Amino acid sequence: MLFHSQVFILLFLPATMALYFAVAGHAAWRQRVLIVASALFYAWWDVRFLPLLLGQILATWAVAALSDGGRRRGLIAFGIVLNLSSIFTFKYLDFVIANLQALGLTVPTAGLLLPIGISFFSFQLISYLVDLRRGEVPLYPLREFSLVVLLFPHLIAGPIVRHRELVPQFALDPRREGLDQRLAIGFVIFALGLVQKVLLAERLGRVADPLFAKAATAVLSFGEAWSAALAFSFQLLLDFSAYSTMAIGIALMLGFVFPENFDRPYLATDVRDFWRRWHMSLGAFLRDCVYIPLGGSRHGPGRFVLATLGTMTLCGIWHGAAWTFVVWGIMHGVGMVVVWAWQRLRRPLPLPLAWALTMLFVIAGWVLFRSTSFGAAAGMLGSMAGLHGFGGGLKAAPLLAVAGVVCLLLPPNHAIMAQARPSRLVAAASALATIACILIVGQDAPTNFIYFQF
Repeated sequence: MLFHSQVFILLFLPATMALYFAVAGHAAWRQRVLIVASALFYAWWDVRFLPLLLGQILATWAVAALSDGGRRRGLIAFGIVLNLSSIFTFKYLDFVIANLQALGLTVPTAGLLLPIGISFFSFQLISYLVDLRRGEVPLYPLREFSLVVLLFPHLIAGPIVRHRELVPQFALDPRREGLDQRLAIGFVIFALGLVQKVLLAERLGRVADPLFAKAATAVLSFGEAWSAALAFSFQLLLDFSAYSTMAIGIALMLGFVFPENFDRPYLATDVRDFWRRWHMSLGAFLRDCVYIPLGGSRHGPGRFVLATLGTMTLCGIWHGAAWTFVVWGIMHGVGMVVVWAWQRLRRPLPLPLAWALTMLFVIAGWVLFRSTSFGAAAGMLGSMAGLHGFGGGLKAAPLLAVAGVVCLLLPPNHAIMAQARPSRLVAAASALATIACILIVGQDAPTNFIYFQF
């Protein structure tokens, strides 16, 4: 079920909120309503994958319950491997088989369908087991543990909300002081994400998709290559940010505060700054569960380089079963090491130059990220560099200009949440924008969010 679909906006969300607030005085029943609604939300995609989701939750909780507060480390390790095995089987098995076949081995392809959101909910479960092993969290009751993972706003595409951030909020009555403000601001934030997705991201996709498809078989002109690269760079941010924004808005209307996931990443002035602003919840997870255990910056330059490259390589692998994703992750890891080394020289670049170099690096990375092969990426990057001439103009230049301005100036959601209740003008504009988007979506089947494939 898509956040910007008519069935979600006009049926699922109102019905869920009505039931939720009808039992608002009873924490257990509030949680049961959200668990059932979230299971229905997930099953809407493909009910065959619901047993996998519920099975991983139950198995992980059983491991935690038998681990003696995390002291039976072998059992905790088994639970982590169990969740990693699920990701590997559905997401990477065919990738490994394809590479074995490329070496001349006769291995049949598994042909498994990818369960939506498997990386997100598996990482939630792994994160809990890691924290339990460190002795930082208790064993939660099964109902609360299940809801941490299942809660539908963040179930399939983030932001990755850690259990420590969410469980304490389950005890809060959603009707507590400030209800009208949370409902109003939550709706405005949801409407903002809806506009990003329907009016900008989907239109940018109609520019980027055919050009990237063409790049797989032909050489693009200078203008076409830059049109594709800019359109996808803006589309990716606005599309994923739209999902996170709508998720944060929905959660706020239910009485929960989700962490920020984007903070104007295209204003970054170096690669490390970019990753402090981009998909912030994933960055926090990788920092706590990969970078710090690998040594981080605490054991000298050598360990820092290995930890950074290892973390970003895993980040690339997490995004998809293709070598282009792996190289994209390594590329960003190398970029972060270079920035770190340059900063140690204490010779800062002028901010406009630092920003321009960072954006060129990020956009080049998105070309590799989006391309179907290294050859297609190299061809497009060559066209962008003018190796095939400087012909052609930008496609949909006004759309690209508007999208660029929005990407640079759109405030973080928490900045909006910090404001007072929205004015009547803002509320009316949000309502009209929501109605317009519902009507536009109703003209055709709504398209998936980009990050659903990851």
